[in-house]
Amino acid sequence: MEEEALLGIGAFARRARLSQKALRLYDRHGLLPPDHVDPGTGYRYYRESRLGAARLIVRLRGLDMPLAEVGAVLAAPGPEAARLVAAYWDGVERRVAAQRELAAHLRIHLLGDEGSLDMYEIQQREVPEQLVLTEQRHITPEELPDWIPAALGRLAPVAQAHGGFFGHPFVVYHGEVTEDSDGPVEICVPVDPARAAGLPVASRVEPAHAQAYTRVTKAQVAYPQILSAYDAVYAWAEGEARTVSAAPREIYFADWSELAPADPACDIAVPLTADRRTG
Repeated sequence: MEEEALLGIGAFARRARLSQKALRLYDRHGLLPPDHVDPGTGYRYYRESRLGAARLIVRLRGLDMPLAEVGAVLAAPGPEAARLVAAYWDGVERRVAAQRELAAHLRIHLLGDEGSLDMYEIQQREVPEQLVLTEQRHITPEELPDWIPAALGRLAPVAQAHGGFFGHPFVVYHGEVTEDSDGPVEICVPVDPARAAGLPVASRVEPAHAQAYTRVTKAQVAYPQILSAYDAVYAWAEGEARTVSAAPREIYFADWSELAPADPACDIAVPLTADRRTG
């Protein structure tokens, strides 16, 4: 291999807009090995045609993409490489959205909950009596995101066999789910009372009630930022002299898997007594 057909590491680094240190790092990770290393001096040489790969690495690292994922993009054909970049960036956007909501939650917490009502619009509605299929469990915050869809997956076929969902599924928090408390938590799937004969799972009647609620996005559902939404609903009830009559709940009205971080995902709600407090 003739050295004249190659670029030395210094010239290649300048044209690729990379440092020589970065080129050595990428060599160690198998991303951009030199085309020739002088056996006497150890000096590295690169073909000019490798500049495209080098510049792609620069741009991928500009996205803060880890080296392992950079390697996967470099090794993939064009359409698959494009899909990998899109999937990586989708993950970044989800993470940033969650971090943004976490920062907002922490700001409210550090200000002593001041401003929580400014972040959330609180509304009211009447909820009719419902017959619901139920599954209940003591659970940690880390287990909760997996348990909710799994429990729903167990109850949904039963609901479908008895006429389908008769309202939106909801999750009732009979106790706090934090680092120090494990609920319990109950998932509820409304079904048609007229078609409920022979239900093979636990069920109960959820009484009719007034409800205060606020709508949150998928990013806001993550723990602990979701606690700000609960705090806002409870603060509104206190400010309006309304008595909370039952455990708080999350009502899921959308297909979770299809939602973007900023899409409305669920309602945070508390049942209320019919009358305002006096005195």
